[in-house]
Amino acid sequence: MGPAPKAPATSPAPGLGRPLQHALRITHPVLLSQTRRGGFAMKPLVLAFLILTASPTLAQNTGAQNKAIENEITPDSDRAVERGLAALASSQADNGSFGEGRYANNVAVTSLACLALMADGNLPGRGTYGENVRRGLEFVLDNASQSGLIAGDAANGPMYGHGFAALFLGEVYGSTGGGADSPLADRTYEALVKAIRLIERTQNEEGGWRYNPLPNEADVSVTICQVMALRSARNAGIEVSKDTIDRAVRYVRECQNPDGGFRYQLRTRDSAWPRTAAGVATIQYAGIYDDKALDAGLEFLIRTSLPGQGNARRSPHYFYGMYYAVQATYLAGGKWWKAWWPATRDELVATQRQDGFWEDRGVGKSYGTAMALIVLQMPKRYLPIFQK
Repeated sequence: MGPAPKAPATSPAPGLGRPLQHALRITHPVLLSQTRRGGFAMKPLVLAFLILTASPTLAQNTGAQNKAIENEITPDSDRAVERGLAALASSQADNGSFGEGRYANNVAVTSLACLALMADGNLPGRGTYGENVRRGLEFVLDNASQSGLIAGDAANGPMYGHGFAALFLGEVYGSTGGGADSPLADRTYEALVKAIRLIERTQNEEGGWRYNPLPNEADVSVTICQVMALRSARNAGIEVSKDTIDRAVRYVRECQNPDGGFRYQLRTRDSAWPRTAAGVATIQYAGIYDDKALDAGLEFLIRTSLPGQGNARRSPHYFYGMYYAVQATYLAGGKWWKAWWPATRDELVATQRQDGFWEDRGVGKSYGTAMALIVLQMPKRYLPIFQK
């Protein structure tokens, strides 16, 4: 496929959040907004501006400009989201976690559920479901170890949970500009930095990650979880190794098949649409938006798994695939978003249960509902990682 395009250079931690926030209180207080607890948080758009202007590479490479298409959000999809948010919030356990059965008390499911609530504009302690997000955040932080690993009672490999948890912490930190001066804000920052350093040091020789925090094996599925966490942290001003990103991109590129799809590992063969969506998104979150590998992967998605045609729903990893496919097509914009989004939206609205949940056959209703809500709320563009 030829040499891989260079990913954006690492930003030199433009305002490791908390120090920058303290300085702004004195020099530019208008850039801060008061929180319910009496502290201050940097306004998200201000944080994004400061990050971009502090890093010329990021400022120049903003990716495909995804323009809203007509009727992105319909009355039916809006009602489905409202019902889904209420159902999801009602399923939260007393300890702040989300998940059922063997996925109860699960860090990954909890992080995704909180991201789904944040996609509606809720932040820890702020908004209709702000208290749910705060309790979920505390649960995730309670499962953060001194090594940096955030896993808890992982049901399917600790690095899955770690990647989603680090993404959640990055989005909290990026949405609040470091948050108010509080023990919870300090814990969030410290856990996020440790989580990112663990990701960097557990990357294997091939350039990817696998189930356990050891640099032994790698697969595309776990690798995308770590790359999204790295991108979220970098967006929020945390320093991230450029070499780590470059190596991850090379690994994922090597997992692409001639048909445009992506295989699970280097030594496996078959393409599948969920991991193809993950492969495309991995390259995009490295800051690469114009590339033949992306076009081939997106064409594979449209050709084999366009929602509404029945093929996608036969996958045991349906919600996982939808989660990454909507990101891949959104970041690609243009014809890809126009083809994928309406079909995705309408299929999810049609498959919602009467009680407001979506059911994932393997992981359960909290996971399925969280994934469906993140997908359906993509047009709101509230989460920093989805803003361009």
